[in-house]
Amino acid sequence: MLKEKKELKLYYSISEVAEEIGVSETLLRFWEKEFPELKPKRAGRGIRQYTKEDIAQLKLIYHLVKERGMTLTGARKRLKDNREGAERNFELVDRLQAIRKQLVGMRDALDAFTYNQVEELKERITSPLPPESPA
Repeated sequence: MLKEKKELKLYYSISEVAEEIGVSETLLRFWEKEFPELKPKRAGRGIRQYTKEDIAQLKLIYHLVKERGMTLTGARKRLKDNREGAERNFELVDRLQAIRKQLVGMRDALDAFTYNQVEELKERITSPLPPESPA
């Protein structure tokens, strides 16, 4: 239910965005200064309000800087020169990570299932058979 409510939101606070991306609020403010295209809306008293588009852009910056190891200058240049290519690469990596997570979950579930079945089978083999009833 909470996730459904979050999907309906138009704006997200800096703390929500920082938690979702896995960085500090300070880093988000810093990236705002370094990447001119990143301009969250400001509410009363200068409170930042991020849209889903802002979050997608921050995730792309995170991918370039933290995961790919690019410098801020390199990331700015990549976004300026080949934004579409960078977005495609990011989406591909994101999808592959999601698939990997699903596969690992499936493997773990199968391992647990198989282990339980093996234990039950061992129990059946080692326990004495019940006497047969006359038919």
